[in-house]
Amino acid sequence: MCEDCKPDNVSRRGLIAGGLAVSMATPLATQAFAQEASAVAPASPEEALQRLMDGNARYVANAAINTDHSLTRASRAEGQQPFAAIVSCSDSRVAPELIFDQGPGELFVVRVAGNFISEEGLATLEYGVAVLGIKTIVVLGHTSCGAVDATIKSISDRELPPGHLPSLVNAIRPAVYDVMNDSPDDLLAAATAQNAKLNAARALSEGPILSEAAAAGKLGAVAGVYEIATGKVTFL
Repeated sequence: MCEDCKPDNVSRRGLIAGGLAVSMATPLATQAFAQEASAVAPASPEEALQRLMDGNARYVANAAINTDHSLTRASRAEGQQPFAAIVSCSDSRVAPELIFDQGPGELFVVRVAGNFISEEGLATLEYGVAVLGIKTIVVLGHTSCGAVDATIKSISDRELPPGHLPSLVNAIRPAVYDVMNDSPDDLLAAATAQNAKLNAARALSEGPILSEAAAAGKLGAVAGVYEIATGKVTFL
């Protein structure tokens, strides 16, 4: 009898093959389950926010489940159905889909340095609510934000930066002024949080589309700050 055909060797090969099959099937099953779960849209703003919080917890724990972006590629070609909008900074270290462990097609993202809502951003959010049916808006600031820091410096130096940068400074300036009188230990952190809060409040107050959706209980908005070093989002 050939060496490889001996009963012990056959059994050993079977065990190894079976173990590999199980180890490969488990992540695939988890990914498939995640895709099926995400296909069910949250029924309320509270459920939408909870889904984001759960995703961030997975991201912090390095236990992401949305890792195979090819699973639903074909279905995404048919259209989109995001459940939340994220107004985030353009900082290259801030990637909303990763931070909240959501797959492609699940988040409607508006990005601008300093994560504030401009007129164009407002129109984008209105489209997301009126046409796509998003349930919640998260205005996401982050630690060590260069746009907020530049605004603080501009106020301190009484000098505007060159080019079109003053448009960023002017948008963020109200948040800095709001907290300066309190002399916080960390002005950058305080201004970053306040900037997110002011813009989250604006998201619910702008009419007619966003404010009416909020009044009807169909839309929520919240501010958050992303800690780059840990990956955690603190909701304010």
